[in-house]
Order: sequence, then structure tokens, then C-alpha cells
Amino acid sequence: MRSLSDVRDVPCACPRDRAPDADRALLAHLLGFVLPDARATRLAETLIAERGSYPRVLTSAPSLLIKLGVPPKGLDILATVAQSLERALFRELTHGNVLAGWQALYDYLHVSLGHSRREHFRVLFLNSRNALITDEEMGVGTVNQAPVYVREVIHRALDVGATALILIHNHPSGDPTPSRDDIQLTNHVRDAARVLGLQLHDHVVVSESGIKSFKTLGLL
Repeated sequence: MRSLSDVRDVPCACPRDRAPDADRALLAHLLGFVLPDARATRLAETLIAERGSYPRVLTSAPSLLIKLGVPPKGLDILATVAQSLERALFRELTHGNVLAGWQALYDYLHVSLGHSRREHFRVLFLNSRNALITDEEMGVGTVNQAPVYVREVIHRALDVGATALILIHNHPSGDPTPSRDDIQLTNHVRDAARVLGLQLHDHVVVSESGIKSFKTLGLL
């Protein structure tokens, strides 16, 4: 097993075509805190092969990771890494105008939602300077649907003093293409927001394979 002093020896950057090797090395290093090196390496290879990528390993359900051989203390380490990454990316959004840092927003959303097996609907509430007031989950559903009520979104915007919104939801199917229902919901929220002087900046759909923006697609 390894010690904290070994962290500096883990690869932290590499060419794109070597990224999977670096991911396996980093995952093996993390598991090496609770397993002998050889077992940690084998388990890292198994986890990435089964889950498909390092981010998917980090965001997998604990019950699945246990079935794949991760010991309880290993679960704690992986959960801490995942939470730390999400928190760091979230803090990037709180430093100013969210609209001026779309890549930071996309990175945060991909880590926090891209690998979820259930559909989540969230709203970023912004102030008049487009700074983030709060990021709130407004609905959690099944693998292909999350309940959303337009009046609750608008009511919450007024409660927190927001002047603008960004809608967000994920597609567990892996395809971020907006559905007909997504488009209809977005239009309803936009129209209701306009009546009360609120601006809907975008609706972002997140999936494992990527992100789609209504604004970029010309749907808003």
C-alpha cells in the first residue's frame, strides 16, 4: 500500500491517446491506499473496463463498486475524490458572471450529472449580474423522466430574488439531444418567466457523451 508522499509520482497530464492509461494509474494509486499495489492495479483495470471510464467509476453506486471488489475504505476514498472535484468545479461558478465561463459550467455539470443513472432537473438561479445565487434540484425521476412544475420554478426564482435562470437536466440514455417534451417544457418556462420579468438564458442537457445547449442549437 502507498503513502500520501507518493501522490506527486502519479501522472497528472498526458496526451489524449494515453489518457486511459493515466486514468488507470491514478485509480490504482487511490486504491493503493487500502490495497496492496498489485491488487490495486488489477482492480483499477477491472473497474475501468466494467464502467467504461474513470469518471464513471467515481460516480458509480457504492453497491456496484462493492460487487466489483472495492473495499469499504476504498469507497470512502473514491467518494471523497468525486465530491472534491465537484466542489472545486462548483466554486469556479461562484466567482462572477456565469455566462462568461460556459466551459466551467459544462465541466461542473458533466461531473455532477453526466454519469447519473436517474434523470435530474436542476435550475441555476442568477442575479442581475448573472452571478449564481443558488443551484437547486427541482425534480428527480426515473431513467427517462423527472417531474417538473413550471410554477414551482418561477415561484422559487421569486423567492431567492433571481432575475435570470438556466435550466439543466440530464439524459441517462447517453444522448443529450433535446426531446420534444424538453422543448415544450422550456417554452413554457420561458413564457412564464417573461411575464414576471425573468430571463431564461439557456436550457442545458447533460449526458455521459456530452452536453447540448438550447441556445447553441437555436431552440431558445
